[in-house]
Amino acid sequence: MDKNIIRYDKEEDILYIPVKEGSVKDTVEIADDIFIEIGQRDEILGIEIWQARKKIFAELFKSLEEVKAS
Repeated sequence: MDKNIIRYDKEEDILYIPVKEGSVKDTVEIADDIFIEIGQRDEILGIEIWQARKKIFAELFKSLEEVKAS
């Protein structure tokens, strides 16, 4: 599997957005259920969003409906 493809785990409701390959040194929670993976050189390696249906998909669908209505 290509590591640069956005992945969604339907069972756990987690969206993962890879940014760069590398070894993870630390993971930092920057907001409720939003985590940034930090690499050895303090670069962002990935973004993980828990409860993606509520945090991302619901807002995306709402925006799409607004666009369709206009």
